[in-house]
Amino acid sequence: MVSKEQRRRQLARAKFERQQQRRANRARRGRRRQILLVALLVALLAGGGTAWAVLSGGDDEDSQQAADDEATADPGEETSPPVEDPCEEPAEGEPSTQTWEEEPEMAVDTASDYLMRLRTTCGDIGITMDAEVAPRTVNSFNFLAGEGFFDHSRCHRLVPEGIFVLQCGDPEGTGAGGPGYTIPDENLDDPDVAEGVYPAGTVAMANQYNPQDDSGRDSGGSQFFIVYEDSQLPPDYTPFGTVTEGLDVVQLIAETGATQPDPTTGNTAPHATVVINEATVEEVVAE
Repeated sequence: MVSKEQRRRQLARAKFERQQQRRANRARRGRRRQILLVALLVALLAGGGTAWAVLSGGDDEDSQQAADDEATADPGEETSPPVEDPCEEPAEGEPSTQTWEEEPEMAVDTASDYLMRLRTTCGDIGITMDAEVAPRTVNSFNFLAGEGFFDHSRCHRLVPEGIFVLQCGDPEGTGAGGPGYTIPDENLDDPDVAEGVYPAGTVAMANQYNPQDDSGRDSGGSQFFIVYEDSQLPPDYTPFGTVTEGLDVVQLIAETGATQPDPTTGNTAPHATVVINEATVEEVVAE
């Protein structure tokens, strides 16, 4: 008869072997994930779900291994507790449903910087926007914040693998919403992103650009993403600002991880309840 100690060792050995097999599987799939990165970017930054479905489809083996682990786990073995939401309850209010047919007229000083402050349920995030290099983008954010467009909107997508970004700016919370108008790409020759890496703290525009057929240029709307860790991205997404306050807030959100892709939208939402209670923009006055 197998003793309890022998059974424990057998389970531990089996678990170790499964872990080693999963590591080998992940390494084998690494090259394929890199090939699919372009498709991932289209889904991530344009709001589509197809590429997410392709990418997540490669993880079926991992899912089966996880199920096998659960089925054969030692009943006495401790499991990880659920992720604790570090954020507060959202303020009362509903997301905006406003749209406009045309881009707003220029109302910012292109020689100035502007501070966009996102007062979120997880803490304040300050983004300094450069109107000289991205005037129409900054002007649009100045207009939309003044209209309350971002207030009560949820940051709908977190990507914690391959690239490291938190995406916000869609009151619909689906990745398909926007202000009704589009703005052109700007500042794509920024030397900070020229080498294909968007540094941590970069804030850039989402768009519908498809590098496979070079379609979808100048399709920015209201959605933007915050890079919380250096990320390999081609210089196709307007970099218009830098997080100058609260990058630790975004990193805290990232630590909670992301959900499985939504079958309808393809979004991987953060586990944390990230809602922009209020967004404001003001000109930075030099002292």
